[in-house]
Amino acid sequence: MPKTSARLLSLLSLLQARRDWPGALLAERLDISPRTVRRDVDRLRELGYPIVAFKGPEGGYRLDAGTDLPPLLFDDEQAVALAVALQIATTTGAGIEEAAARALTTVRQVMPGRLRRRIDMLQVTAVGRSTTTRPESQVDSGVLMALGAAVHAHEVLRFDYASPPGAGDDDPAMAAPRRAEPHHLVTWGGRWYLVAWDLDREDWRTFRVDRITPRVPTGPRFTPRELPGGDVATFVAGRFRGSDGSGDWPCRGEVILGLAASEVSRYSRDGVVEELGPDRCRLLLGSWSWPGLAADIGRFDADIEVVGPAELRDAFGQLARRYASAATGPLGEGGQYV
Repeated sequence: MPKTSARLLSLLSLLQARRDWPGALLAERLDISPRTVRRDVDRLRELGYPIVAFKGPEGGYRLDAGTDLPPLLFDDEQAVALAVALQIATTTGAGIEEAAARALTTVRQVMPGRLRRRIDMLQVTAVGRSTTTRPESQVDSGVLMALGAAVHAHEVLRFDYASPPGAGDDDPAMAAPRRAEPHHLVTWGGRWYLVAWDLDREDWRTFRVDRITPRVPTGPRFTPRELPGGDVATFVAGRFRGSDGSGDWPCRGEVILGLAASEVSRYSRDGVVEELGPDRCRLLLGSWSWPGLAADIGRFDADIEVVGPAELRDAFGQLARRYASAATGPLGEGGQYV
C-alpha cells in the first residue's frame, strides 16, 4: 500500500479528474479499502480541500467546484527534486516536454514565494542520455541550490574540488581552492556538471558537481561571457566527445551490419540505424577517434561491411593486426608461443 502522503496525492488527483467518484471505485483505483478512503477524505478536508459526499445507490465523493484549492506544501528538498525532475523532463524527447513545462509553471504558481525564488535560481539542462549501468553519482541538494544561486546571481564561485580517483589528495593543483564564473548546471550520462569559466586557468571547464564543495561567501558579480557556440547543450556535448565544440563527434563512419536494426538501435547511443532487411542494417555512428569507432562497431558481434570513410577502414585493419598479435602472443625460443 502506498504511503499516506503519496496516497492522498493520488486521491486528490482522481477527485480533480472527474466530478463524481463512487466510493467503491475510488477504493478499487487506489487499491485500498472503502474505510481507508473515508479516512483519507477526512484528512484532505482537514487540509482545507472542499470534498463533499453525495448519496445514491453507491454513494461517493466530489471535489466542490468553484473553490480555490489550498497550495501544495513542499519542504526544500522536495521543491528541489520537483524543479529538477520537471526541468529535465522538458528535454527528454519523450513527447512530454510541453506538459512538463506547463506542470512546472502550475506548481511554481502555488508555491510560497520563498520556495519559488529558490526554484527560479535552479536552471538545469539535460544533455544526452545515460547509456551506462554504473551507479549514478550522488549530489547533495544543498550544493545544487548553492550552485544554482551563484549561476542565477552571476557571482564568482569559490569552491574546493576533490581529486579524482588516483590523482592523490596531495596534488597541489587539486588541493588549491578554485575560482570560476558559473554559467550553467547540466546533466550528462547520469552525472551533474557545472559549466564555468575558470578564472585561474582562463578557459572554460566542466566540473563534476559531486566533487564540488562551495565556499562562502561567494565572490563579486560578473558579466556573463559568451559560451563557445552559444548553446550550452552543444558545447557540453562537444567537450565530452572531444570535438571543437560543434557538438558533433570528430570521427563519424558508416557501416552495414549483419544484424537486425532493432538489436543495433538498442545499443547505438546517438547513432542512426536504418533497416535493410530482417538481419541487415546500416549504421552511422560517431566516436572520439577512428580506432575507438571501429572498436565500438566491433562489439556488435556481427559481419561488418565498411561503407566509409577510408579512415574507418584503416582503423579496422589496425585493430585486426593488434588483436591478432594479442591472440597469438609473443614468440619464444624455438618459435614456440609463450
